[in-house]
Amino acid sequence: MTMFSDLSDKIKGKNLRIVFPEGYDERIQGAVVRLKSEGLVEPVLLGNPDDLNQKAKDRGFNLEGIEIVDPNNYPDFDQMVADFVERRRGKASEEQAREILTDENYFGTMLVYQDKVDGLVSGAVHSTGDTVRPALQIIKTKPGVSLTSGAFIMIRNEAEKYVFSDCAININPNSQQLAEIAVESAKTAEMFDIDPTVALLSFSSKGSAHSPEQEKVEEATKIAKELAPNYQIDGELQFDAAFAQDVAQKKAPESDVAGNAKVFVFPEIQSGNIGYKIAQRLGGFEAIGPVLQGMNKPVSDLSRGCVEEDVYKLAIITANQSLLD
Repeated sequence: MTMFSDLSDKIKGKNLRIVFPEGYDERIQGAVVRLKSEGLVEPVLLGNPDDLNQKAKDRGFNLEGIEIVDPNNYPDFDQMVADFVERRRGKASEEQAREILTDENYFGTMLVYQDKVDGLVSGAVHSTGDTVRPALQIIKTKPGVSLTSGAFIMIRNEAEKYVFSDCAININPNSQQLAEIAVESAKTAEMFDIDPTVALLSFSSKGSAHSPEQEKVEEATKIAKELAPNYQIDGELQFDAAFAQDVAQKKAPESDVAGNAKVFVFPEIQSGNIGYKIAQRLGGFEAIGPVLQGMNKPVSDLSRGCVEEDVYKLAIITANQSLLD
């Protein structure tokens, strides 16, 4: 069994509803037809039914049996507006809410918030900000978590599976935020049956260099261990010390994590984004994600460079996340 076979088995027949705000996109349409035909999720597309069906037909897709919701002709729109105004607590008037909810990502996120769907997948057309902003304003983060973060599941030949984070959301997290990212990344690893052994990465291993950057990771490690003593977490570690046993023996011989890590937490987004793309392009790894961590309900952000297969797999991940709520 492959990882995605296992994940598919967990959701098959459970009728989990996933909304796709970008219903007109060809990659989205291809993925939802496949998801529906395999009985993995109940897709909900946003858009005008006539226009969506015509575009699908032109592309050789059949949307029969797939629910389509038209935000411009939605019978429960007044209730959605009222719920949005209440959720925003004075930050949006009714008039403003009616305008905001014409945006398909806000509309789709409200469907998640109202428990009318189990999760959302967007980002094939929209930027990360356009996908994440509504989620942060409406769904918000879990209790005890101050921020959301983006993890990539890195897979090569099924035998090699790792978690890289945060590679998508937080530009330069502080020590507390980095610690929270480490803990949430361990939880993400468990969902994919990846060993949640976490290394917080730096250019230094165990004080081999000293700088504000190194001190941030060192402090984050201490906080993460206090937040989640049940996980194996250590840092600061250079990547080679975290990954390779022979290097770990030289650079961090007292560490149980060094040489054994499967979850790699980067100190800021610049190194994280570069790191996962090097592994993807030079190392031949498949990068699935980003998987958004720390949210009250699952919202997933595609890359605008995604292909249909990415949409399909991220929808399966999102449905699995909904089972953890």
